[in-house]
Amino acid sequence: MNRPPVVTAQEWQAALDALTVKEKAQTRAQDALAAERRRMPMVEVDKRYTFTGPDGPVSLLDLFEGRRQLITYCFMWHGADDVCSGCSMFADSIAHLAPLHARDTSLAMVSRGPIGELMALRQRMGWTVPWFSSLNNDFNDDMGAGDGFALNVFLRDGSTVYRTYFTTARGVERLGSAFTFLDLTPFGRQETWEDSPEGWPQTEPYQWWRLHDEYEGQGRHGVA
Repeated sequence: MNRPPVVTAQEWQAALDALTVKEKAQTRAQDALAAERRRMPMVEVDKRYTFTGPDGPVSLLDLFEGRRQLITYCFMWHGADDVCSGCSMFADSIAHLAPLHARDTSLAMVSRGPIGELMALRQRMGWTVPWFSSLNNDFNDDMGAGDGFALNVFLRDGSTVYRTYFTTARGVERLGSAFTFLDLTPFGRQETWEDSPEGWPQTEPYQWWRLHDEYEGQGRHGVA
């Protein structure tokens, strides 16, 4: 095996310390980028989209489930016999939704496929993320996914919806934890240490963290 050199414990610690300096710089840069993202302009979504869910037709507003922020992932769909392995890896990486919900944020997947096929794969894979069919609307095209995949973020003010962020390709590969998703949203993690616009909702760090079954309320998908 062509491996890195074997060194003493002291030399290993020195190398780790040097690497940690770079990692901390990267973390600070990511925090600054998230702060800039929270100040991004937004565009109103004035088209009315009708999706198909397991219980029938739903609107984009319904996907918010009453919360103020929504993250959608357009899961590439080329048929039940040709499931996208990359999108499946993304779905496998999504952590429990309760912390997102506690920060007024919903997450849903959307695909250009029959709802029956989507629900069959969801059950097979054990996914709990809400999944809706966009087979009969233009959502995927309008939101930059087309026949591929993409992630979008939305903010709701009453019944008015704004699109605030978009990413695709390698922009989705680091996502999965609640923190990585919240960093893409207008409100962020909503903690006091963050550099956010004045008036954005914030609380002290740690105070809102819970075991996922300790959050108040139960949503229709079994999480708060």
